Formats: sequence, C-alpha cells, structure tokens
Amino acid sequence: QVQLVESGGGLVQAGGSLRLSCAASGSFFRVNAMAWYRQAPGKERELVASITRGGSTIYADFAKGRFTISRDNAKNTVYLQMDSLKPEDTAVYYCNAKTVRYYGSGENDVWGQGTQVTVSS
Repeated sequence: QVQLVESGGGLVQAGGSLRLSCAASGSFFRVNAMAWYRQAPGKERELVASITRGGSTIYADFAKGRFTISRDNAKNTVYLQMDSLKPEDTAVYYCNAKTVRYYGSGENDVWGQGTQVTVSS
C-alpha cells in the first residue's frame, strides 16, 4: 500500500509564498509522474502542475510564472513552491502520484489527504 503525506499548507497574506511537500511511502517499485491538484469550495478539482520522473513539467495557466513544481526521486518527494499568492489560490491542495507496484506492473493512481492553503487579502 502506498501513502502520500502532504505538508506545508497554511495561512498566508496575498503576495506571500508557501512551499508544499508530498512524500510517497509504502510498498512500490517506482514512482512515475507526480502532480499537484487543487479544489476550491464549490469548484471541481483542477490540475495545478505535474512533473515526470525525468523532470518534464506541465503547468496550469494560472500557475505559470508563480508556481514551481520539482521533485527528489531519491526521496520520492514532490514539491510545489508557490509565490505571489492571490486570494483566488485559496483551496485544498492534493498530491497525486502514479506508482508502479513491481517491475512490469501497471500504474496505480494514489492521492494524498490534502492540505489547506488560505490566502488572505
């Protein structure tokens, strides 16, 4: 079983920064792509950014130029550096990972429990 443990959320003023972390633990052969999603009250969950094991990244338009996703493969950890935060960034941020249980098996989709990010104006 694979677990994703997120940390780093909290309350910050507009214009401030936060860094989210998400570490994968448990039984798996490899962690492939990792990503951050967010869900604001009354809205659907949306992709913030994703990163492949090789470091290729994709960003949502709202994240470009303000957020940076990175990962440490040795630690099976993904990070999200969020700068110039806006009140509209307020949401629960979820970590997602595509894990491979053993060599040759397919991918499993794993989600973290979510961490609250609140940006005050």
